[in-house]
Amino acid sequence: MSSVIIAKLAAIFAVVAVGFGCGRTPMFSGAQSLRLLTDLAFFVLTPALLFRLTASLDLAALPWAVIGVYFAPTVVLLLAVYAAQRVWLRAAEPAAPSVRAITATFGNTVQLGIPIVLALFGDAGLGVHVPITSLHALILLSVLTVLVEADLSRRGEGGQGVAGTVLLTARRTVVHPVVLPVLVGLVVNLVGLPVPGPLDEVLGLLGQAVVPLCLLLIGMSLAHHGVRGVAGPVVWLSVAKLVVHPALVLGVGYAVGLRGLALTVVVLCAALPTGSNAQLFAQRYRSREVETTAALMASTLAFAVTGPAWLLVVDAIA
Repeated sequence: MSSVIIAKLAAIFAVVAVGFGCGRTPMFSGAQSLRLLTDLAFFVLTPALLFRLTASLDLAALPWAVIGVYFAPTVVLLLAVYAAQRVWLRAAEPAAPSVRAITATFGNTVQLGIPIVLALFGDAGLGVHVPITSLHALILLSVLTVLVEADLSRRGEGGQGVAGTVLLTARRTVVHPVVLPVLVGLVVNLVGLPVPGPLDEVLGLLGQAVVPLCLLLIGMSLAHHGVRGVAGPVVWLSVAKLVVHPALVLGVGYAVGLRGLALTVVVLCAALPTGSNAQLFAQRYRSREVETTAALMASTLAFAVTGPAWLLVVDAIA
């Protein structure tokens, strides 16, 4: 199983290395190039992916018990990290607590999770993993968007009072490149409106570009910012993602009676390293970009050891 994980990690690091090389060239070395590509991913490609995913979900067929086992402790951890950082980083930029919360909880469920689960457990494993993946960005990014936009409204707009802050937060949360396509997709799904074939094809092509562009952006960000001076946050954020997160999911799953393949896959999903959406989120709000990129790389490297270790732990107790 370690060889499968290492092979997928090697491919990911190869694409990141290409991005790093691009970031060292005159064409892409400026901050403007990094910002433009980030905006392209956040405002065009990600909304296309989220709308298409939400509009096509078979909501009735989702395994809600397994989904609850994964997302309940995940959201609790997200909120706990956010609350602690709200106190610890009270003088920092408003988006910093939310950025650290996504770094500690948002896993690489697509480009790393799907091929590993498929290689280890086949279609039966994908039957557990894919429903989690399909709701992963929808749930976590929506919660984080509410938190960060509330902080931005509270810290960035003075004089509007409580009602004004609530209205501003609501507007920023709904009219947002993550939340708005999700809401529109859900309406289309619930009403039963079909997405026209040509439009679905366009959305599919745009959505496929999210993963490689995000990996390239990681490399470009490393070339532009470097990783100096962030060792402390990188260590504890990686521990939160690779150790605390899967431990919480394992505890909840075991407590409610989840066993066998379902428990193994849901714990492995939680044990995945930080996903590239965390770095995209940090760049979008221009907060903690260096430490988020470093934590993503560090947790991905460490997963070669912690991933197989968690599989052994679940196998021993389940």
